[in-house]
Amino acid sequence: MGIDYGEKRIGIALSDPLQIIASPFTVIPNNGTEAFSKINQLVVEENVNLIILGLPLNLAGEDTDKTREVRVFCEKLKNAVKVPVKLWDERYSSAEAKTALKQMGISSRDNKQHIDKIAASIILKDYMDNSQ
Repeated sequence: MGIDYGEKRIGIALSDPLQIIASPFTVIPNNGTEAFSKINQLVVEENVNLIILGLPLNLAGEDTDKTREVRVFCEKLKNAVKVPVKLWDERYSSAEAKTALKQMGISSRDNKQHIDKIAASIILKDYMDNSQ
Protein backbone atom coordinates (compact mmCIF):
# COMPACT_ATOMS: atom_id res chain seq x y z
CA MET A 1 0.00 0.00 0.00
CA GLY A 2 1.23 3.46 -0.87
CA ILE A 3 0.08 6.51 1.05
CA ASP A 4 0.25 10.17 0.06
CA TYR A 5 -0.42 12.09 3.29
CA GLY A 6 -2.25 15.37 3.15
CA GLU A 7 -3.65 17.68 5.76
CA LYS A 8 -7.19 17.24 4.40
CA ARG A 9 -6.98 14.01 2.39
CA ILE A 10 -4.92 10.82 2.34
CA GLY A 11 -4.34 9.19 -1.04
CA ILE A 12 -4.15 5.41 -1.10
CA ALA A 13 -2.67 3.16 -3.79
CA LEU A 14 -2.36 -0.61 -3.91
CA SER A 15 -0.15 -2.99 -5.82
CA ASP A 16 -1.15 -6.23 -7.46
CA PRO A 17 -0.21 -9.45 -5.60
CA LEU A 18 3.01 -9.81 -7.65
CA GLN A 19 3.97 -6.21 -6.79
CA ILE A 20 4.42 -5.22 -10.42
CA ILE A 21 1.69 -2.59 -10.85
CA ALA A 22 0.82 0.25 -8.47
CA SER A 23 -2.73 1.50 -8.97
CA PRO A 24 -4.55 4.49 -7.50
CA PHE A 25 -7.16 3.08 -5.12
CA THR A 26 -9.02 5.64 -3.01
CA VAL A 27 -8.84 8.85 -1.03
CA ILE A 28 -9.93 9.07 2.58
CA PRO A 29 -10.52 12.18 4.65
CA ASN A 30 -7.75 12.97 7.11
CA ASN A 31 -9.98 13.16 10.14
CA GLY A 32 -7.84 11.81 12.94
CA THR A 33 -8.56 8.42 14.44
CA GLU A 34 -11.19 7.60 11.80
CA ALA A 35 -8.49 7.82 9.13
CA PHE A 36 -6.32 5.32 11.01
CA SER A 37 -9.29 2.97 11.41
CA LYS A 38 -10.06 3.17 7.69
CA ILE A 39 -6.41 2.52 6.76
CA ASN A 40 -6.32 -0.46 9.12
CA GLN A 41 -9.56 -1.76 7.59
CA LEU A 42 -8.02 -1.51 4.10
CA VAL A 43 -4.87 -3.29 5.31
CA VAL A 44 -7.00 -6.23 6.45
CA GLU A 45 -9.45 -6.28 3.51
CA GLU A 46 -6.75 -5.93 0.83
CA ASN A 47 -4.18 -8.24 2.50
CA VAL A 48 -1.57 -5.49 2.69
CA ASN A 49 1.79 -6.58 4.10
CA LEU A 50 3.70 -3.27 3.88
CA ILE A 51 2.78 0.42 3.84
CA ILE A 52 4.95 2.90 1.96
CA LEU A 53 4.34 6.42 3.27
CA GLY A 54 5.54 9.33 1.16
CA LEU A 55 8.00 11.61 2.95
CA PRO A 56 7.95 15.18 1.59
CA LEU A 57 11.56 16.32 1.77
CA ASN A 58 12.63 19.65 0.29
CA LEU A 59 14.69 19.83 -2.91
CA ALA A 60 17.91 19.52 -0.91
CA GLY A 61 16.62 16.36 0.79
CA GLU A 62 16.07 18.07 4.14
CA ASP A 63 13.11 18.04 6.50
CA THR A 64 10.44 20.74 6.38
CA ASP A 65 7.47 21.46 8.63
CA LYS A 66 5.39 19.11 6.43
CA THR A 67 8.09 16.42 6.74
CA ARG A 68 7.88 16.61 10.52
CA GLU A 69 4.06 16.41 10.31
CA VAL A 70 4.35 13.23 8.21
CA ARG A 71 6.84 11.73 10.67
CA VAL A 72 4.30 12.25 13.49
CA PHE A 73 1.57 10.70 11.31
CA CYS A 74 3.92 7.78 10.60
CA GLU A 75 4.41 7.03 14.29
CA LYS A 76 0.65 7.08 14.89
CA LEU A 77 0.10 4.87 11.84
CA LYS A 78 2.66 2.35 13.08
CA ASN A 79 0.63 2.06 16.30
CA ALA A 80 -2.64 1.67 14.38
CA VAL A 81 -1.70 -1.12 11.94
CA LYS A 82 -0.08 -4.52 12.30
CA VAL A 83 2.15 -4.25 9.20
CA PRO A 84 5.46 -2.45 8.76
CA VAL A 85 5.35 1.21 7.68
CA LYS A 86 8.26 2.52 5.65
CA LEU A 87 8.95 6.16 4.78
CA TRP A 88 9.87 6.88 1.15
CA ASP A 89 11.10 10.09 -0.49
CA GLU A 90 8.13 11.51 -2.37
CA ARG A 91 9.69 14.56 -3.97
CA TYR A 92 7.88 15.44 -7.19
CA SER A 93 5.09 12.84 -6.78
CA SER A 94 2.31 15.46 -6.71
CA ALA A 95 3.83 17.25 -9.69
CA GLU A 96 3.98 13.93 -11.57
CA ALA A 97 0.35 13.26 -10.65
CA LYS A 98 -0.72 16.67 -11.97
CA THR A 99 1.18 16.01 -15.20
CA ALA A 100 -0.50 12.62 -15.58
CA LEU A 101 -3.95 14.18 -15.13
CA LYS A 102 -3.11 16.92 -17.60
CA GLN A 103 -2.06 14.31 -20.17
CA MET A 104 -5.45 12.67 -19.70
CA GLY A 105 -7.16 16.02 -20.24
CA ILE A 106 -8.33 16.31 -16.64
CA SER A 107 -7.98 19.58 -14.73
CA SER A 108 -6.00 18.98 -11.54
CA ARG A 109 -7.63 22.03 -9.98
CA ASP A 110 -11.02 20.31 -10.08
CA ASN A 111 -9.74 16.85 -9.17
CA LYS A 112 -7.56 17.17 -6.10
CA GLN A 113 -8.67 13.74 -4.89
CA HIS A 114 -7.36 12.21 -8.10
CA ILE A 115 -4.01 13.88 -7.51
CA ASP A 116 -3.79 12.35 -4.02
CA LYS A 117 -4.38 8.76 -5.09
CA ILE A 118 -2.27 9.09 -8.24
CA ALA A 119 0.55 10.56 -6.13
CA ALA A 120 0.19 7.56 -3.78
CA SER A 121 0.55 5.22 -6.76
CA ILE A 122 3.65 7.09 -7.94
CA ILE A 123 5.21 6.78 -4.47
CA LEU A 124 4.39 3.06 -4.36
CA LYS A 125 5.66 2.42 -7.90
CA ASP A 126 8.90 4.30 -7.18
CA TYR A 127 9.41 2.15 -4.08
CA MET A 128 8.69 -1.07 -5.98
CA ASP A 129 11.02 -0.07 -8.83
CA ASN A 130 13.89 0.82 -6.50
CA SER A 131 13.66 -1.80 -3.77
CA GLN A 132 14.02 -5.00 -5.76
